[in-house]
This record gives sequence, C-alpha cells and structure tokens, in this order.
Amino acid sequence: MPGGGRCPDCGSTELVEDSHYSQNQLVCSDCGCVVTEGVLTTTYTDEGNLREVTYSRSTGENEQVSRSQQRGLRRVRDLCRVLQLPPTFEDTAVAYYQQAYQHSGIRAARLQKKEVLVGCCVLITCRQRNWPLTMGTICTLLYADLDMFSGTYMQMVRLLGLDVPSLCLVDLVKTYCSSFKLFEASPSVPAKYVEDKEKMLSRTLQLVELADETWLVTGRHPLPVITAATFLAWQSLRPSDRLTCSLARFCKLANVDLPYPASSRLQELLAVLLRLAEQLAWLQVLKLDKRSVVAHIGDLLQHRHMLVRKAFRDGTAEPGALDAREEELQGPGQGQGWGREDRGHGSLDLPAGKRPASPALLLPPCMLKPPKRICPTPPVSTVTGDENISDSEIEQYLRTPQEVRDFQRAQATRQAATSVPNPP
Repeated sequence: MPGGGRCPDCGSTELVEDSHYSQNQLVCSDCGCVVTEGVLTTTYTDEGNLREVTYSRSTGENEQVSRSQQRGLRRVRDLCRVLQLPPTFEDTAVAYYQQAYQHSGIRAARLQKKEVLVGCCVLITCRQRNWPLTMGTICTLLYADLDMFSGTYMQMVRLLGLDVPSLCLVDLVKTYCSSFKLFEASPSVPAKYVEDKEKMLSRTLQLVELADETWLVTGRHPLPVITAATFLAWQSLRPSDRLTCSLARFCKLANVDLPYPASSRLQELLAVLLRLAEQLAWLQVLKLDKRSVVAHIGDLLQHRHMLVRKAFRDGTAEPGALDAREEELQGPGQGQGWGREDRGHGSLDLPAGKRPASPALLLPPCMLKPPKRICPTPPVSTVTGDENISDSEIEQYLRTPQEVRDFQRAQATRQAATSVPNPP
C-alpha cells in the first residue's frame, strides 16, 4: 500500500511494503528501489535494549558458506567416495577442511592449492586411522604437483596441530599387492604366471623388510621399492618359467603402472642379494649373477638376519662399529614404519681413516654413489709480487722494531739523495 516519503532514486511517492523472507521492506513500486531494509534481532540483549539489527550486519550473512568452500567440501566428499572410504572418514575429512578454511592463509590461497587441500584432508584422515593410502595416489587422482601437495600437507598439519602417524609398511604392501591381477587365470595372464596370493605377499614382505634393513628405503617413495620387491618375489617362486619376464612386462600383466625409479630399486635389491649370497657357503661356489641369484631368494630370506649382520661385520672388520645397527636388526620392531629417523643415511660410523672394504659395504646408496659436486673455479690471481707499495701501506707490512728502523733509515737516505742539488 502507498506510504509516506519519497523514493531517493526516482522521487516517486508510490512506496509499498513488501514481505521478503518474513522481513518487511519498503519498496518503490515505480523503480523497485528498496527504501528501507527489513530488520531483525538476533540476541536477547538486542531485544532487551530495543536495538534493531539489519540483515547485512547480522550473523546470518556471515555464516553463509562461500562458493569456493562449498566446492571444496563437495570435492572432499567425492574423493572419499572414489576411494570407497567409510562414512566416518568422510565426516572427519570434511571437518578438517572446514577448520583449515578458517585460516586466512588458506582462504586467500590460489585455486590449485585449495584443490590440493582436499587431498591433504583425506590423506590425514586415512593416516590417523591406519588406512593404507599414499601421497602419490592422491596426487594421481587430483592431477596435483607432488611438491605443492607435500608443502600444503605440512602447512595444514602445523596450522591445525594434528598428530599424524607414519604410514604402516605392512598394510601398504598388502593393499598394493592386492591390486595385482596375477592371482586368477585370465586370457591376458598365462597359467604359468598365475601365483598364490598368500605366498607372493609373504615373500614380498620379507624382501621389503630386507630393503629396509639395508638402507634402500629411507627417504624414498615406497611404491617403487614395493614394485621391485613384488617382481622378485613373483620370479623366485617359479624361476624356471619367469626369469625371462621383464619388469615392464610384469607390470603390464599385473595391470599396474610401472613407477619410474622401480628399475633402479630392482638393481639395488639384486646387488644386496648378491652381497648376502657371498656369505652362504653352498652359494659361494656357484658364481651367481643378478639373474641366477633370483632362484636362491628363498634361502637368502630364510637366513637374512644372520647374513645382514655378517655382511656388516665382515665389511668393516670392526665389530664394535656396528653394535647399534645389529641391535636394531635384532629388535622386534621390523617393518612397523616407513623411513624412520633412526635409520638415516649418516648413522653408520666407519673407523677413522678406514675406507670401505671390497666388496662394498651395505651402505646407503647416497654414499655408494654420491652425487657429483661441481667445485667452483678459483679466481685467477694477477698478483706477481713486483707491485709497488706506497708509503702509506708499507707500515701494515712491518712487524719488528728492526724493520721499522731499517725503513726509517732507507726513507732518510732517499730524502737526502733527492735534496742534493745537481752540479752545474
């Protein structure tokens, strides 16, 4: 109905009351301008003091979720469903995303970082519940950069103060090996390549633990090491039929991707097996190589604890230098974590002035094949020693009182020579 007053835009007096979401607003019927905004009270204090709070200043507008946050929450739920995670995992991941989004540094981040944040929330949730999931798997699903993902992951753990346990090695091996398509006969997999799942899993776990004990795990991505160990385990169970199969063909038969460093990890594992084979008397006379040693992996794994200790002891010729390492190998905590800090590359102390024996020690790969360091070229010196030294600088080179007296005497002689007049 018409009311008093004029519209500030068009000057019309045709102002009507319009109810919008149960809020009365005064609107110009000619141009549609909202002359007065509806009011609401949000707290008992406001009502008691008879103060009216407009909607633009109320808590209702501030509690609205932005489009960017809504999109991120949907992505978290979608990723959990793709990975077939339980509903409780999804709720926890959503809660972590909402907590992280409250920080100004996250809200103002680029779209790529917000997309990576989705994967970080899911990865943290899985790690806290011992669900075997790797950072590389998340990056593959999100097409995300690994460096950006790892940086965002550490930032989120620091901002939220979360306690994230390390990845369980046994669970990761079991989950990853279960995805191999080699346990049932199919048109794409010949019968001689089909293997029992439990046997293959058991031997793979032993090979991965051997790699962990011989420095091949620390600071590295786990999947290439597991892939190489699975390939060797599969070959060793029926070596007569499978030694001719390459790693690339094995991954193709198993319907898994071949990680780029897996070939290098395979060569390192074979080198360790050859080093251990030198400690067994019945294998020393066979002159094994990297191809024939695969057939004897079962014997090497059966005695691996004794062989590893013997290899360390014989290689250093100093039993006391590796007592701590031997105690670690004898401990019950093998295979419980990945990349533990007490297995760093520098924890093996050789005696002073003693070089590794031949054959090489079971040292970390970074010590056996250190990266080449480019030494900077020293600047070419142009000083010849014949340069003149000024009188103001000569005092810096005088050290004894005798040198000072000699210098003063020479200076006086030169002045006397210059003061003698030339003969006519």
